[in-house]
Amino acid sequence: MKALFVKYKGVIKFILVFLVVYAALTFMYKFYLQFSSGNKFYPDYITHTLAKQTELVLTDLGYNARVEAHANEPSMKLILNGNFLARIIEGCNAVSVIILFISFVIAFSGTLKNTLFFIIFGSVIIYVVNLLRIVILSIGLYKYPQHSHVLHSVIFPAIIYGILFLLWIFWVNRFSKLKNNE
Repeated sequence: MKALFVKYKGVIKFILVFLVVYAALTFMYKFYLQFSSGNKFYPDYITHTLAKQTELVLTDLGYNARVEAHANEPSMKLILNGNFLARIIEGCNAVSVIILFISFVIAFSGTLKNTLFFIIFGSVIIYVVNLLRIVILSIGLYKYPQHSHVLHSVIFPAIIYGILFLLWIFWVNRFSKLKNNE
């Protein structure tokens, strides 16, 4: 049994670090959500900001876009050209994807400087891609409502998780200690 632990020490370390970081960040995010409810940024600051940025980008693209707090649930209603199109909920803000990203990068850490830089860089990339994903999804839902299931459930999750995967591959191949040890 000891031989197995020695042989797979790196894998075990990766899994433990990943799980500890993921659990800690998830706990902190849940704490943030618990204490951010009821403030002026409904349903929470990050989701509210994302909804407002979605409205701004859609307006810049020539659409009559408006977001407003949903009266019956913790979400923001997206209204496009007078039509209630979608709800922007807490799960749309990509924080859970960013937590997953950060956990992986720390589990495969490189130098402190590279790790911190890549966490910031990657988190911003994920947030911006998520914002653009919601904008494109909104336009797609407006123009092709008959394809809403495929757009929302297949194509757009593939975009955000595809970016996450590409960032991970880039990290492992360029900056992680695994690459430096080869």
